[in-house]
Amino acid sequence: MIAAPAWPAVADPLRAAPIPETRPARGSEPLLVVDSVTKRFPNGTVALQDVSMTARPGELTVVLGHNGSGKSTLVRCVVRLVDPTAGSIRIAGQELVSLSGARLRRARRGIAVIFQDASLVPRRSALANVATGCLGRARGVRTALGGFPAQELALARTRLERVGLAALAGQRSDTLSGGQAQRVAVARALHQEPKVLLADEPVSSLDPDAAADIMQLLHDLAATERIAVVCVLHQLDLARRFADRIVGLRSGRVALDAPTSQVGLEELAALYRGEA
Repeated sequence: MIAAPAWPAVADPLRAAPIPETRPARGSEPLLVVDSVTKRFPNGTVALQDVSMTARPGELTVVLGHNGSGKSTLVRCVVRLVDPTAGSIRIAGQELVSLSGARLRRARRGIAVIFQDASLVPRRSALANVATGCLGRARGVRTALGGFPAQELALARTRLERVGLAALAGQRSDTLSGGQAQRVAVARALHQEPKVLLADEPVSSLDPDAAADIMQLLHDLAATERIAVVCVLHQLDLARRFADRIVGLRSGRVALDAPTSQVGLEELAALYRGEA
């Protein structure tokens, strides 16, 4: 467990941080709907209890909470790496919880996931790593042998350009810095052409400047690509700088869900003090 940060009683050192305006158009339908989701593990541990939230196109939603609050379990339920015990999860209107087999695999194409570890193939180039984002739609003999269709490589190159790494397309991924590797992971996620992008602590291993760069990139991609980005974080300053909306979890329940401009430091601090 990470110890709760110490908070000043009065001063708000983050008050001057820029708060992004909420950009999703009024009336836009959510691309992600989590409705009354509960996850109870076989040992009896309840990781999520009646959790509901939405994420809209053009919106960066940050999920905050102590270790053990259910943040990563929520991400894994959305992408169906674990099955919810109860509740509903919809991506662009399609229910995921009831799906299995080929139908679930097709539905998952609408969700891309970025983890703390960029999980690149070390010996392959940045471009080849990005191109793997097409595997959900372009499986065949060529991809089975490690190759990619020409049109997918051309598209992958545009994704690298979008994240500012076009010049490193041919560089082996194991020679990239941490921030560069995470940008390649973002480009790979974009190449999947998702409706929803989930990022589970994508900046926790990066230095402050690289972390801010990745959060700025996710913020910009939500707006320009009109996707819904949901990002699990521990860094409250980054949440306040870049999120359009903040969802706070405490003991597996939603304790906070509001536009960032309406969330004060004291409310965020309460998530880590365990206040009711």
